[in-house]
Amino acid sequence: MPICLPCRLVIALAGLVMTTLPAVSHEFWIEPQKYQVESGAPVIADLRNGQKFTGSKLVYFARRTRRFDIMQGNQTTPYQGRMGDLPAFQSDQVDEGLLVITHETVPETLTYETWDEFQDFVDHKGFADMARQHQARGLPKYGFSETYSRHVKALIAIGKGLGHDSLQGMETEFVALANPYTDDLSAGLLVQLFYQGKPRSETQIEVFERASDDTVSVFLRYTDTQGQARIPVKAAHTYLLDAVVLRPAPDVVEPVWESLWAALTFATP
Repeated sequence: MPICLPCRLVIALAGLVMTTLPAVSHEFWIEPQKYQVESGAPVIADLRNGQKFTGSKLVYFARRTRRFDIMQGNQTTPYQGRMGDLPAFQSDQVDEGLLVITHETVPETLTYETWDEFQDFVDHKGFADMARQHQARGLPKYGFSETYSRHVKALIAIGKGLGHDSLQGMETEFVALANPYTDDLSAGLLVQLFYQGKPRSETQIEVFERASDDTVSVFLRYTDTQGQARIPVKAAHTYLLDAVVLRPAPDVVEPVWESLWAALTFATP
């Protein structure tokens, strides 16, 4: 049943509130209702924000979306959502094959009220030298801000799910170098991490592994000199990969830091 316009506006306002909540060490990802969809069936997916693979479902809000695309084969097309859509992605017409959903947000800003908040974030995401860099720049230890943006993908099998992932041109991005629905995963899934179109070496990847009973395990992997990492996977599990770029913000006053969050979700048969 279609959502009435007043209800849609209420949902959109609720989504706006959720997307402006502080996001320190919070992941953002695309979560399909089904990762393996029968041919001809609708594809439905949520945008989610939270921790340890659990979080709030966010509505589609155009002003906070830089791009929202779908890719099959060698063709990438924009996805046209409606303001207030929940789930944010809903499509009744998807061809058979591997479907790649790509979503990129516009930058948001948060403020670190205490040094411990920033220290926890950089420790969690593997930036051992960031505190020294912060001090070397003469920045304050509290009351400073960061701008952040999300660069996320999801892999969904339609029918047999044949196909492959490819670089979609986001500023930071995961690319799966094998198809998790059709290829041999006994040695794990090989992925490659990119930043500004180039492989990102020696970078921490946080892996969230969710079993069918919704228990979540978290472990780390690191990219090699080619930006590649082999992720060990188990049958009938769902995965979220997360990696962060943290760099000085382009503005000379505020915000002082800029983070770019790459994420990839997929499941295993």
